[in-house]
Amino acid sequence: MPKTAVILYCEEDGSCPFLEWLDEQSVKVKAKCLLRVERLRELGHELRRPEADLLRYGIYELRANLQGVNYRILYFFHGTVAAVVAHGIVKEGAVPPKEINRAVQRKKRFEANPAKHSLSVEGAE
Repeated sequence: MPKTAVILYCEEDGSCPFLEWLDEQSVKVKAKCLLRVERLRELGHELRRPEADLLRYGIYELRANLQGVNYRILYFFHGTVAAVVAHGIVKEGAVPPKEINRAVQRKKRFEANPAKHSLSVEGAE
């Protein structure tokens, strides 16, 4: 199976919300989250629970857990590309609706102009 290209959503000013969030996390959290992104690259649409799940409106979540804290990375598929659009730390059982809504808005902006809102992940093909 060919690998899925993974890109990161960037705002119009060039900032990347996922990378900014990831930079603030501990080494262990970074490692867990980057492993999930790599698994998304390897398996794409085939990635399933417990590592990934569909939320709504075409938004999926990558799921990582460390010391009782649930970390969620939100993404969607655009053709053959998986675009990471948001993140969330979830202590309860569900991703907060405001995080999903933010991801949906970013998805709409991305779909309107993918080149303007893309940052390739190193190693993606």
